[in-house]
Amino acid sequence: MPADAKLDLITLTDTPECASALLESARTLGFLYITFDGTEFTPENVSEMFGIAKEFFASPEDEKSTCPISADNKGWSGMHTETLDPATQKRGDFKQAMNFGEFLNGSPQQPITPTLAPHIPTISRFSDMCATLSRRLMRLFAEALEIEASAGGAEYFTASHTSSNGPSGSIMRLLYYPATTPNYEKGVDIRAGAHSDYGSLTLLFQHQESGLEILSQGGWSPVPVVKDAICVNIGDLLSYWTGGLLKSTVHRVVVPKGGEQRDRYSMAYFCHPVDTTLLEAIPSEQVKQRGQRGANEAEKAITAAEHLKGRLAATYGWKEKGAGQY
Repeated sequence: MPADAKLDLITLTDTPECASALLESARTLGFLYITFDGTEFTPENVSEMFGIAKEFFASPEDEKSTCPISADNKGWSGMHTETLDPATQKRGDFKQAMNFGEFLNGSPQQPITPTLAPHIPTISRFSDMCATLSRRLMRLFAEALEIEASAGGAEYFTASHTSSNGPSGSIMRLLYYPATTPNYEKGVDIRAGAHSDYGSLTLLFQHQESGLEILSQGGWSPVPVVKDAICVNIGDLLSYWTGGLLKSTVHRVVVPKGGEQRDRYSMAYFCHPVDTTLLEAIPSEQVKQRGQRGANEAEKAITAAEHLKGRLAATYGWKEKGAGQY
């Protein structure tokens, strides 16, 4: 059995030292943990959200199916709807998910089930907290990358990650991986296929059961759950923007080896730039020295929405549909 991945555990401070530590973690594994300390998150507000997720996923399928996943990537997806590794998977992922797009003045811009309706203020606040934390992390990365002051310096990413400047593919996602399913084939099926994330960065909240693994030179390494901490990973766009300096690491979710299969719940906030953002190399000497394009191999700079549309089409088998977030 491969050794557990040794992710750095960082407490955020708005200091050059913290920025450097974040950059080093992002350069090596592309995954790290940050503690609740130094953020707005507490065990209580995270636990409250997991309670909402459990209530929703326990609701009747007839109710959940009134809000199906749509071309803008908002809504509920049932078992096998999503296939994150279509090249190798026999069938879709063994999971359910509920995607929330950006809220407008606290209101969802999508259909909501009766079970979720009373909890919308809580979900909206939590999503806003995730967006705020994501921008803070982006500022620290910009500082560590020494982005030219004339281009915005530490605030380089701020405008392109602020919802008032336009819509984006950012998504707050609740996830449920059932403990047992009647047709699950061990060694063949998977809870979430191997993939890299599509956006700038991801915030992952895990509840007890893990199963997350990251791909490194030594193969697949399990990522243990860390109490009162948020797992952060780099997405394709930060890798692209930095010429591959920051790693958008391939990862998956499996049934943990050597243990009883149990229900797994997690929550992920996928931070995306405003749809019209051009995916061009950032003005950083560290990036210029690399001379590489990074995650996106397109000859011509594309927008964030165009990049996301292509990734979603592969994941869901959609053709010529609008941009969203997985």
